[in-house]
Amino acid sequence: MAQTRIAVIVGSLRKDSYNHKLALALAHLAPSDFTFETLRIDDLPLYNQDDDGNQSAPVKRLKTEIAAADGLLFVTPEYNRSIPGVLKNAIDQASRPYGQSAWAGKPAGVVGISVGAIGTALAQQHLRNILAYLDVPTMGAPEVFLQAKDDLFDDKGHIGNEGSKKFLQGWMDKYVAWIKSHAAA
Repeated sequence: MAQTRIAVIVGSLRKDSYNHKLALALAHLAPSDFTFETLRIDDLPLYNQDDDGNQSAPVKRLKTEIAAADGLLFVTPEYNRSIPGVLKNAIDQASRPYGQSAWAGKPAGVVGISVGAIGTALAQQHLRNILAYLDVPTMGAPEVFLQAKDDLFDDKGHIGNEGSKKFLQGWMDKYVAWIKSHAAA
């Protein structure tokens, strides 16, 4: 059975990031023929168009990892009602130079978790606008705007709350179908 490779882009650099925990927990809900790899974005230089002709090694690595993936999973916090700068920088780096975007055509899912009551709703909307421009077919529903609660993750890093687990399993099932439908196209 062929493996479906998913590139995971987590928009948080924090050591104990809820979004990183969510990315790992979601991978546990996927079928065994799906492999999730979190891509490194903390070593990317700030995007500068002057560098388009001579991209740095970390940028080339990121673009190669994206190109090798069958799909994308964006897991983002919300900073100041939008996406974090580090995530926007990674998106910009891998989309340049113009006409050489690594993102184009890669099917994606977008999720996020925050301590706030609205989760990451606004950040996800901004991210979806960016992805639409970059020709990234993004699953529209169900949407996942999680609020971090004490019982969400168990001591093994899995989803510990049964209601949340059922909801996220439903999301994962739709995401898997979304990725497979684009692989067949």
